[in-house]
Amino acid sequence: MALFIKRRESTMNYIIMDLEWNQSSTGREEVSRVLPFEIIEIGAIKLNSERKMVDEFSELIRPKVYHSMHHVTRKLIHLQMEQLEHGRPFPEVMEQFRAWCGDDYIFCTWGPLDLTELQRNIRYYELEPLADGPIRFLDVQKLFSIAYEDRKSRRTLEYAIDFLSVEKDIPFHRAFSDAYYTAKILSCMEESVLGNYSFDVFHLPRDEASEIYVTFDTYAKYISRAFGDKAEALEDKKVMSTKCYLCDRKLRRKIDWFTPNGKHYYSVSYCDRHGFMKAKIRIRKAEDGSVYIVKTEKFITEAELEAIRGKQDKARLQRKGKRISKNRNRQARNEAAPADAASS
Repeated sequence: MALFIKRRESTMNYIIMDLEWNQSSTGREEVSRVLPFEIIEIGAIKLNSERKMVDEFSELIRPKVYHSMHHVTRKLIHLQMEQLEHGRPFPEVMEQFRAWCGDDYIFCTWGPLDLTELQRNIRYYELEPLADGPIRFLDVQKLFSIAYEDRKSRRTLEYAIDFLSVEKDIPFHRAFSDAYYTAKILSCMEESVLGNYSFDVFHLPRDEASEIYVTFDTYAKYISRAFGDKAEALEDKKVMSTKCYLCDRKLRRKIDWFTPNGKHYYSVSYCDRHGFMKAKIRIRKAEDGSVYIVKTEKFITEAELEAIRGKQDKARLQRKGKRISKNRNRQARNEAAPADAASS
């Protein structure tokens, strides 16, 4: 185990958090729609601004919703319901956890799910939200890919520990141990990698003024407010605009917006100073049934431009094929209608 340095910090801390949760064994409970995953353990490590371990947090939570352990949960984390009965209720643990985190910190997790599920449990118990909008955090799983691999792959925690030759001095697959190893990985990374933060959008931007637009080293990201439906979102000028995120100039599109699947939309514009810029829109559903937009923009090569043009041509052919098939089916129904009438 690491030696935890106890000292007061006056600058931002890193809260490396991991959760374990249980779920319905049958899937038939009505509450499973509101709370699909009930948190049963919170583990966390606190790093100071120099990414040195300074404190730890570990608490079991007595379940209120699901009183039998799902077989996958039991197999993965080796916890019994009898052990959880010695835990404390979620509201008490959450109050203690907030106080332990302090005032100036950033959450860090392995993967993007923990913050969402923590906020869903907070909402279920009608506790004070962590924030009234998106939460900036560090997804250490993503940072590992950026620092050591191809930026796209997502490895397991144990793979990353082996890759970095970090000593395995406690077992995996409990909230505290996984937070502990995630903290060790974060401590290994170059400072420059930490600028690639993520946003949890359990709570969307409240309005247009609160929307997220941030530029990273190789791309830009925009996260919109909520829209009533997809059509409303795609009519919004800010959503559909294509500006150079480096020089803020409006760009003329070389490939207009198109979609291969109705969920993702692509376009390519050209900047005289910086070249071809690809824009990608993802339409996502919010907790309340509304939709929001995540738009990414990045500069691409001419070869990548041609690949997108090929994707556009394929989408156009697919739409044409669907129209032809639809017309043939309509024609077949119309031709069959007189025969059916005559036989009756």
